[in-house]
Amino acid sequence: MTKYIFVTGGVTSSLGKGIISASLAKLLQ
Repeated sequence: MTKYIFVTGGVTSSLGKGIISASLAKLLQ
């Protein structure tokens, strides 16, 4: 169960970073 939570956390943080960088890119354009 702990491993599952760890993997999900890693995926969400990666997605979050992707969304944040995409938003920044749109703002900078």
